[in-house]
Amino acid sequence: MMKTQYLKNDFSALLQKFFYQRLIEQRNSSKDTIAAYRDTFKLFLMYLKEKQNVSLDSVSIDDLNAATILAFLNYLEKDRHNSIRSRNARFAAIRSFLKYAALQVPTLLPMIQKVLAIPMKRFQRPLPQYLTLQEVQAILAAPDITTWSGKRDRVLLTTLYNTGARVSEIIALRLSDVDLRKAMTVQLFGKGRKHRVVPLWKSTAKQLHLWINNLSDDPDSPLFPNAHNKFMTRSGVESRLKKAVAIASENCSSLKKRRISPHVFRHTTAMHLLQSGTDITVIALWLGHENPVTTHTYVEADLKMKENALKKIQEPVQRQVRYKASKKILQFLQGL
Repeated sequence: MMKTQYLKNDFSALLQKFFYQRLIEQRNSSKDTIAAYRDTFKLFLMYLKEKQNVSLDSVSIDDLNAATILAFLNYLEKDRHNSIRSRNARFAAIRSFLKYAALQVPTLLPMIQKVLAIPMKRFQRPLPQYLTLQEVQAILAAPDITTWSGKRDRVLLTTLYNTGARVSEIIALRLSDVDLRKAMTVQLFGKGRKHRVVPLWKSTAKQLHLWINNLSDDPDSPLFPNAHNKFMTRSGVESRLKKAVAIASENCSSLKKRRISPHVFRHTTAMHLLQSGTDITVIALWLGHENPVTTHTYVEADLKMKENALKKIQEPVQRQVRYKASKKILQFLQGL
């Protein structure tokens, strides 16, 4: 392919301008968004180097043609075993960059249109996995509260279940985000810099009050610190939850061989709210869903659960009697 001869067709310069000008300056994108886009292009550049034998110093915008992008997406699925959802997220980052590049270098538009014509891959969304109330109680009771980490784990998991928060929202909580004096609430900062206020049960508020007494007075300090008094990581929370589930499964056999992630707790909160009769729009606000359509998956999961329960119930046996019209009725009809 003939290289586009244009001063602005410097891939490195365009990419840096995309991050600094478009994402950071114009969109004020979150750190998570910037990190996701960064990782996408790191993967793509390594793919060009290792699979396409393209020197990183010679990468051009022309290397982001439709054929190469399709090969890269296939590489993500086949070689790296990415899910379709992850594949689509990587592709979305590339599409966003190319749309920006088309504005900066209009002569690239014909090539970029071919890439944008590639559809996002469709996939079947699995129904959300969730826990029963008995399973939740077993997990919450598992941490050893005679230790500092055990106390933290119990109140962390309780808050996770109470709020239905994403793990990223839980680990980012600071002392100043909790209000235990007036409304008994916690402020969560979610995707797209959106924040919401979630009410706390009295029992959760009591646990948080006792826990906060063990922490410093700095309002900006983490609510759930690690052993080094720093913010916990996502993997740190997953590790502590895994330990709690392992202990809980000794007394709750239904937890054995199940993979329980922090997000399962989020699904569990949503399902328990739905089953208690809470309106779906309220659940959407509770979880921080921008569109209530996302929340509708819990309605589908609840319906599936009811259908499975119905299948376990033996249907009543009824004798089928075939209707036979009397001769008088037949004569009446024939006379019409």
